[in-house]
Amino acid sequence: MSDTAPSNGSHLWTDELEARSAYATDVSGIHHVPGHLARPAEREVLLEVLREAASRRLSVTPAGAQTSTTGASVAPEDGLLLSTAALKRVIDIDVAARTARVEPGVVLGDLNSQLASEGLFFAPDPTSENEATIGGSIACNASGARTLMYGPTRGHVRALTVALADGSLLELRRPGLDKNTVGFTPVHDPVDWFVGSEGTLGVIVEAEVSLLPLPSSVVGLGIPFPDQSSALAFVVAARLSPRLHPRCLEYFDQTAFGFAREAHGGGAWQGVEGTMVYLEEAGEDEPDFEGWLELAEAHGADAEAIAVFDDESSLREARRIRHACPAAMHEMTGPYIAAGGRRISTDWAVPLERVDEALQRSAQIAAAHGIAAPVTYGHLGNGHPHQNWVGQSPEHVRQIEAAVEETLKTVVLPFGGTVAAEHGIGKLKARWLPLQVNRHQLALMRALKAEFDPEGRMAPGNVLAG
Repeated sequence: MSDTAPSNGSHLWTDELEARSAYATDVSGIHHVPGHLARPAEREVLLEVLREAASRRLSVTPAGAQTSTTGASVAPEDGLLLSTAALKRVIDIDVAARTARVEPGVVLGDLNSQLASEGLFFAPDPTSENEATIGGSIACNASGARTLMYGPTRGHVRALTVALADGSLLELRRPGLDKNTVGFTPVHDPVDWFVGSEGTLGVIVEAEVSLLPLPSSVVGLGIPFPDQSSALAFVVAARLSPRLHPRCLEYFDQTAFGFAREAHGGGAWQGVEGTMVYLEEAGEDEPDFEGWLELAEAHGADAEAIAVFDDESSLREARRIRHACPAAMHEMTGPYIAAGGRRISTDWAVPLERVDEALQRSAQIAAAHGIAAPVTYGHLGNGHPHQNWVGQSPEHVRQIEAAVEETLKTVVLPFGGTVAAEHGIGKLKARWLPLQVNRHQLALMRALKAEFDPEGRMAPGNVLAG
């Protein structure tokens, strides 16, 4: 346990302002100083915290490293923020079974560093993998660039131990069955109830996750294109190609490519304008360089400007370059936070073949709302761009969000897309959930919430608004 007895009479959490203020925000820019803060380092203490909070009818918001972009890890000002960051043991690694048992505070990058010596890795790779925790990643079903090949976190979770609102424990394991007809389909696998539940049903206190063998060969290519349409046509063609097998296809618009080019210090991209696609191939064999070159040139790429990342050091550099985009957006937002501004980042997705049209339509909507075109980058191989704006004031934020909402209503959903492909719903997007989820689906979600949290005290405001 990290805290000594505070003035509130509980030895389980602190009301000390400086400590609470350190947990007042996440990457979303929402800022609420929680009324109470608990930072248990042992499971039994965490359970005691939940029991005490239940007796006082306090709301409880679980948090990991607070890398959420949706406000999911920000607690109400009259509630308790329960940090699981100190629960960070790697309990067991079973090399033969390719599984690991971990506590929720284990950082993804640290886990993969430990697994590398065993020739294994945990595949989900959110941008914040060197800060994000496994508990938070499971709670929002995180994904990242490699999702194209490996899928999001959900498919890599084999078992969970969850602490419920009353301090009791629930142990869940996926059924190892090929066939099952018992009951309605939604009850077949309770593990899925908690993956992506964003703290609203309970607190993950232990997880067993699946691991994969490290590929013997990984090569990255950064390929500049003259414009958006040629880059996205290349992405679609790469997905359809029976010859090529990318594990990620990442798009950078002109501004985002500028951030990446600056982070790279020029190199093969010195003086090159336009857009860029970063891709990786991983496996036992060398990638098909000839196939990639042919496809790139067929879509207008300059072969002389292709950057190759083909060893451990250069692949780390490629990752740094890719992360330069969100880092630059955070830096640009900084001066406006005190005035109520914040970064707005979308994570909608549409079927791959409609991405170019969706981006063009969204740019028209932004212009109609009198706001600048967004900076766009992200996982276009999955039909999933991130559009980013710097909201300079509360009014500017409202303008941007109005444009985003119109894009969701008139483009994304009519195209067969989703309002949230990666970051979860949290607090910021709860208003948009009913755009996609019908009343029967909402009723089922509310029934599950009532079963595990009948008083509605867990992560209030997340996912289910009102």
